[in-house]
Amino acid sequence: MRPLLPLFSLLLVFWLAGCEGNTVDRSAAPTAAALQMPEEMPEDFAFSVRFGIMGKNEMNTFNHTITKDLVTHGTAQAALTFTNSEMADIYARLREINILRELNLQPLKQGCRQTPYEEEHWQIQLNGDQHSFDWSEENCEVGGDAKRLKELRSYIWERVITKPEYLELPEAVGGYD
Repeated sequence: MRPLLPLFSLLLVFWLAGCEGNTVDRSAAPTAAALQMPEEMPEDFAFSVRFGIMGKNEMNTFNHTITKDLVTHGTAQAALTFTNSEMADIYARLREINILRELNLQPLKQGCRQTPYEEEHWQIQLNGDQHSFDWSEENCEVGGDAKRLKELRSYIWERVITKPEYLELPEAVGGYD
C-alpha cells in the first residue's frame, strides 16, 4: 500500500491542477461601461442591414449602396452615401437602444409559423469591432429589441425611398404569397 501512496498523491496534485484551469475569470467579463456605446459617433461607424422576404433589401454604409428587392426580377442596386448628419442621427438612435448589450431577439410566439416571412440581418461596426444581429418573423411576431431595431430600420428605409438614387431604381414586379 505504501508504494501506491506517492502515486496517489501525484494523481491528486494533477487533478487539483486541472480543476484550476476550469475556473471562470470574472475579471475578463465585459463591464456595463464597456457595453455602452461611446457618446460621440466613432469615425469608423458603419452598418448594413438586409431585410424583407429572404433579406433581399439592403442598406449598406460599408460599401455605400442600397439594394431593392424586385421580387420576380431579382434585385437592383444603386450607390448611396448617407450624409454625416444622417449617420449621426442613426448612431444616436442605435445608442438609445444600446445595441452592445445582450439583446432580446426572441419571437413573442413559439407555436406560430408563417410563410413567406421577413428576416433582418444587421452588421454594425464601432471602434474596429463588428456586431451582428439576426432574426426572422417566421414565428409570426417579434418583440423586445428586435421590434426596436425593426422600427429603426423602417425609419431609415423611409428616408432612403425618398432619395433620387432609390427613385431611379426599377419597380418591383410580382409579389410574395
